Amino acid sequence: MGTEPDIVIIGSGMGGASLAAGLASSGAKITILERGYQIPDDAPARDPWRIYTNSAFRSRETWLDANGREFEPGNYYNVGGNSKLFGAVLIRYRQEDFGDLEHHDGISPAWPFGYEELTSWYDAAESLYRVRGDAKSDPSEPPHAAAYPFPPVPDEDAIRIARHRLEEAGVKPFSLPLGVDIDRWLSAGKTGWDGYPDLRCGKMDAETCGLATALVHDNVELVTGATVTCLNADLQSGRIEEVVYEKNGAETRLRPKLVAVCAGAVQTAALLLRSGIANSSGYVGRCFMNHNATAMIAIDPRFRNNAVYQKTFGINDWYLSDGNGGKPLGNVQLLGRVTPDILKIQVPQLPMSAARWISGHALDLYLISEDLPDPESRVVLKEGKIQLIWQRTNMEAHRRLVAKTKKTLRRAGFPIVLSRMFDGRVPSHQCGTVRMGTDPATSVLDPDCRSWDHKNLFVADAAVLPTSAAVNPALTVAALALRAARTIRQELAE
Repeated sequence: MGTEPDIVIIGSGMGGASLAAGLASSGAKITILERGYQIPDDAPARDPWRIYTNSAFRSRETWLDANGREFEPGNYYNVGGNSKLFGAVLIRYRQEDFGDLEHHDGISPAWPFGYEELTSWYDAAESLYRVRGDAKSDPSEPPHAAAYPFPPVPDEDAIRIARHRLEEAGVKPFSLPLGVDIDRWLSAGKTGWDGYPDLRCGKMDAETCGLATALVHDNVELVTGATVTCLNADLQSGRIEEVVYEKNGAETRLRPKLVAVCAGAVQTAALLLRSGIANSSGYVGRCFMNHNATAMIAIDPRFRNNAVYQKTFGINDWYLSDGNGGKPLGNVQLLGRVTPDILKIQVPQLPMSAARWISGHALDLYLISEDLPDPESRVVLKEGKIQLIWQRTNMEAHRRLVAKTKKTLRRAGFPIVLSRMFDGRVPSHQCGTVRMGTDPATSVLDPDCRSWDHKNLFVADAAVLPTSAAVNPALTVAALALRAARTIRQELAE
């Protein structure tokens, strides 16, 4: 595309790939800059020891925590971003998530628009990512204009039994909306997909759907190994004039008409801070959110779990209230199968024989509670290094969700229930650092995801989210990116 493409998109994860898919047919010259590379076909994609110990996929970069100590974040930099290893849950925010929602620790504030504004974009995102689901199985499901593109991924026999037992215990398990062609996935190896990287064999992620759609068009190019170091703005016009990136030790400067940053909530904020742009409000990096999340294992010696992939249902009975008219607690969903190897890796002192027994008689779950936006929870740069200052919120709701789930599982016949909360090293749906809003004093972007300060700068990743809700954000990121693509098309036409 030369040094003057019409659009530069920084990042090829769920936001960048979806934005590119929405713009590709416009005819505009689009360059996508990705700091990572495509995961190769011979990668150890189904080896838990390479994924969960000395990961063959995770970056070796370090950040600083709130106390200035170095840690390795669980983020991935490759074509497709974090979506290459996600659990493929493509669920909509609930309709109520777009309005003021009172929680135990405060208010989750209203979005600059209601659910109705995103309905058609959710439909488009579900089509792009070929979502499997059932819109009628969850009472909290918001309105759909049409059914899911494909029927839900079927329960395996053991999971069907577990679903029935939970129904008998008084809750309403629903079929998770998933982006996975289960037959194609299993033909490449008998494992779950949650946490395992996809080698273009069945998982519907940013590479296999969003990028694949965009790169069919000759006007779209993907440059890998390209680390963007700076965005330069013209002081008089306020427009972003240059995108500077490094590849193989050489520096390249692009002069596009329009720039879209889609590098992920932390890296997007860091790039804007490093460039000294888009921050007249002082909110770049602020309101960082990362779900309060807990892994739970429910054990019943009489239950035989011979499932391979497991992750097919969730529970939203306590999403909008605690079930007794109280405040919201959160979402429960199955984890991908915790095999004996994974269990041994997580608990090294556990004998392998015990790991096999536990795994064979357990159901594995993932609990999510909303993290509320707090301006003091933030991403900053300290001597050029990313520092993540995360202050958890809404922990009372999460404690109650854990207690409710344990009680329900015991009622369903699982007498032993163990849990472990994820810490800040785990990227449990990072978002919110470049939030959109209606007030330029307390937001970085307008409701169209355009910078208040620079008219040709957009952000289209999880950084824009005003709230974290309590569900996986990937589909909402895709829907917002497709919506932003419409605005950018209009901008180009003008």
